[in-house]
Amino acid sequence: MLALKERAAANGRSAEAEHRLILEEALRSGRNEFRKRAARLRAGTAGRIQGESADLIREDRDSR
Repeated sequence: MLALKERAAANGRSAEAEHRLILEEALRSGRNEFRKRAARLRAGTAGRIQGESADLIREDRDSR
């Protein structure tokens, strides 16, 4: 909460106004930003084990 108040003061706004602005910016980024972040996450986790965790657990259990 202190960081929000400091950011608001630095921008000449109330904490409430700063909070509203942060929310608006987050919501405005919309699907395009989500897709960009998802693509970065997929690229960063490429090559790792993928699949349903239940299937992976069952496979591990059955291999014993």
